[in-house]
Amino acid sequence: MPTAAKLAAAIAFGIVAVLAAFAYIAAMPEGRPSGGVIEVSGVIGVLCGWFIMGPFAHRTQSRIDAMGTGLRTSLTIVVLVLVIFASVEMMKRAVKGRYDTPLEAILSIFELAIDLSRPLASPQVVGVLLLGGLLGGAVSHWSGRKWP
Repeated sequence: MPTAAKLAAAIAFGIVAVLAAFAYIAAMPEGRPSGGVIEVSGVIGVLCGWFIMGPFAHRTQSRIDAMGTGLRTSLTIVVLVLVIFASVEMMKRAVKGRYDTPLEAILSIFELAIDLSRPLASPQVVGVLLLGGLLGGAVSHWSGRKWP
């Protein structure tokens, strides 16, 4: 059922995901393609905000609990986006015949995700995800209390 908290969480974490994607692209090495990172991150951010943060926004007893759930939502966004892009890269490599077995292809998703996660260690990306998670959780909690 749609609620104001779910809507606020979806908007807040959509914005957080897009800002983190811009910071991620800025931290990427030269020449690495960044096609679709912003769009996919935004969609994943909206979905995580709606389905993860939204239901917990008005259930949490304090703003601190909501901020913790906001951090969890930010982490979930990062993991899902990494898995999606690693899976896409694995499929591109599989079509070119680089894997001998399906298990080798599936295991390469984790190696590719680790390679893709290197720019996440930049202070800008970490700062956007931490502050965005805290603020997104607080905004979602506030809207859940104001408009139950």
